[in-house]
Amino acid sequence: MPAPIATTFPDVRRTDAGTILVSSWIVPSPDVQSRAADLVIGEWERQERPDAMLSLTAFLSEDGGEVLNYAQWTDDDAHREWVRTRRPAAIGRVDEAVPGIERPGVVRYALHRSYVPQESAGRRPGVLVTPTFETEGPQSQRALSDAVIEMLERIRPAGLLGAHFHASKDGRRVLNYAEWEDMPAWERFAEDEGSIELRTVVGALDGVTPGGARLGVQRYFPYKSLENIPAP
Repeated sequence: MPAPIATTFPDVRRTDAGTILVSSWIVPSPDVQSRAADLVIGEWERQERPDAMLSLTAFLSEDGGEVLNYAQWTDDDAHREWVRTRRPAAIGRVDEAVPGIERPGVVRYALHRSYVPQESAGRRPGVLVTPTFETEGPQSQRALSDAVIEMLERIRPAGLLGAHFHASKDGRRVLNYAEWEDMPAWERFAEDEGSIELRTVVGALDGVTPGGARLGVQRYFPYKSLENIPAP
């Protein structure tokens, strides 16, 4: 059954999303980046989808080398059943059309806390920035999220429409899903004193390490979003 396809950001704070699945597809060249995203959205659009699958959004990285898949499900068991019974065929069709995609693996998250300034109401984000941190358990995950939100509430970066802190279910990672109005707003923040202060705050936390390699700070643009079940 066809599902509505949009080019907007998903509703990150929808209350029925019991699990959030984030996976990176590293593509062999920039010229196949959008093709890979079209294929994954197309696979979901044409198949019979379980009600536990709420939404899927494909983001394209600024450098052309990655598709970031952000999926909301009601629970992990339903997703694992889909992986067991239907994922191999769907991924096989994608790989046949676009060979050479690397998949480091899916990370299962739960939304911990969000910073959403009142003045962001009605404004549409244009860029997703994903600072990611390695952590040593739930306590360090909470400490990181709380410390960064406290700082954001104090300095209120211009152009930051929302920062949504996702804690991985294994306790080993925190993803800051940061919605920025546009790239210049993010770049101004990255170069000003607030960014320096943020790194200082994070560096002082026990059990927290800024993500390296493909973790770190990546920048993405929304490409296509499929909403299977409307948000409550």
